[in-house]
Amino acid sequence: MSSQQIENTWKTDERWKGIKREYSGNDVARLRGSIQIEYTLAQRGAKKLWNELHSEEPVRALGALTGNQAMQQVKAGLKAIYLSGWQVAADANLSGQMYPDQSLYPANSVPHVVKRINQTFQRADQIQHAEGSADIDYFVPIVADAEAGFGGALNAFELMKGMIEAGAAGVHFEDQLASEKKCGHLGGKVLVPTQQFINTLKSARLAADVCGVRTVLIARTDANAAKLVTSDIDPYDHPTLTGERSPEGFFRVKDGIESAIRRGLAYAPYADLVW
Repeated sequence: MSSQQIENTWKTDERWKGIKREYSGNDVARLRGSIQIEYTLAQRGAKKLWNELHSEEPVRALGALTGNQAMQQVKAGLKAIYLSGWQVAADANLSGQMYPDQSLYPANSVPHVVKRINQTFQRADQIQHAEGSADIDYFVPIVADAEAGFGGALNAFELMKGMIEAGAAGVHFEDQLASEKKCGHLGGKVLVPTQQFINTLKSARLAADVCGVRTVLIARTDANAAKLVTSDIDPYDHPTLTGERSPEGFFRVKDGIESAIRRGLAYAPYADLVW
């Protein structure tokens, strides 16, 4: 697909209505290389998830951290699977450790579990197909947790690519400082400036565009309960600053629903869903 075709798709396809990109079709075409790799499971799942989100019924999902759990959930009638970072931290990471929800595990752990779940779906589908049945569509969308991206914009780019290669349909990123990441129920959460997180979202979207997959990108904010931000450099954040600093040098901010809404509105043009 040429750079002009890419940009025409962004302009005319209803899927991209309201989505803002600050890079060109030529940027995407250059980064793809000479061969366009196909990511069938991710593409199929993303399309299905998008369509289900726009149906009248809510999309219900449970957390699964093994392929067998996910398969049983699909057999029970669920239309999607959710893979949470805290589950992977606790019992399904590549370190083999039981961690708290603080992004301590290797960054490729969640893509690894996504791949395991999809391989289980593939085996279940093969068995069903060999028996001459097509009663269950095992390949339901998987929504995966990318935490705070495990670093900066480049890390988010690579992590999103890994999620797509594993077959994730939707991926969510959060606006905490990755190195100080905390579970949403814990105190001490540190936000990054709004524009910095927008850069994370742009990087993740670029990765999906380079892969040619319509991944459902979800922007999550912790501003409802976070009382710190790394910097006061972003003018958009100034109304929430208290003027105080923490012993670590972070800037104190007002938490609460208004702060969360404010950030959500800033993220909305760069994401498909806001959490």
